[in-house]
Amino acid sequence: MDDLRARELVARIDVLLEDVHDVELVQALVELYGEGLARIVAHDSACAAGVAGDEVVSYLLLLHGLHPVPVQERVLGALAEVRPYLEQHGGDVELLDVDRGVVRLRLQGTCNGCASSTATLKLAIEDAIQRAAPDIDSVEAEGAVPPGLLQIEMACPPAIHDR
Repeated sequence: MDDLRARELVARIDVLLEDVHDVELVQALVELYGEGLARIVAHDSACAAGVAGDEVVSYLLLLHGLHPVPVQERVLGALAEVRPYLEQHGGDVELLDVDRGVVRLRLQGTCNGCASSTATLKLAIEDAIQRAAPDIDSVEAEGAVPPGLLQIEMACPPAIHDR
């Protein structure tokens, strides 16, 4: 199963869980799987660290509070992954803080102040962070210009204007 199919499956499970009538059964099953994963991690922490880079395994480890890589380290890895793309667009990003599920960043370079390129770069950054650290709730970026309306002046031809 590829990562895209796994993401679709996780989304489907989330929808199905909303309509589950026997929540106790599902909780017991998840608890059992969590205990199995905890025993694997306790038995071979190097193995857990090695497979934590897999998106599906990472998600399961996070679900059970067993991920061996701290959230800040995962966010830094995501930023390193997206940095070449940012540099191609004349920008960079600095991690300011990770606290209570919120990542605070500072966008740097020529992307700072340009609404369209900043929005594109911020989306690339958010996507990379979400893949590496789905336990993050939000990303706040200093230097990100909120999208707004562009003021366009209408020029009327003199013949219309003079009527």
